[in-house]
Amino acid sequence: MKKTVFVFTILIIALLALFQLSKLSIMRRDTSIELIIASIAIIFFFIGIYINKRKQLKNTETTVKNSVINHAQIENLGLSKREYEVLCKLAEGHSNKEIASLLFVSESTIKTHVSNIYTKLNVKRRTQAIQKAKDLFILPH
Repeated sequence: MKKTVFVFTILIIALLALFQLSKLSIMRRDTSIELIIASIAIIFFFIGIYINKRKQLKNTETTVKNSVINHAQIENLGLSKREYEVLCKLAEGHSNKEIASLLFVSESTIKTHVSNIYTKLNVKRRTQAIQKAKDLFILPH
């Protein structure tokens, strides 16, 4: 928070300094007003690009950090590859019928996998299973 306040303080001071310089140059009749406005616009354009790139870099780092999956935890829970696949489909919001269609198995097979997932994660509902899986870092946040 302090860093943001500092950056905006510097930007405000820079803007005020530019306005004072433009005022001085107008009084001296050295440059036209259009040149002054254009230079101020260009400076703030590049400042905006710089801030945007830093924010995108920070978001990318956060996404990479949050997308790390703990494969050892999946093994410790005893989730099979197919159960993990079903868990991922649950997290995407698919129904049992949709998951069965996507994975080319029967709906009763999916119900069995979902039941096994609930038992292994020690939960009673889909939302609890998804939240616990995220807390255990076996699903991306």
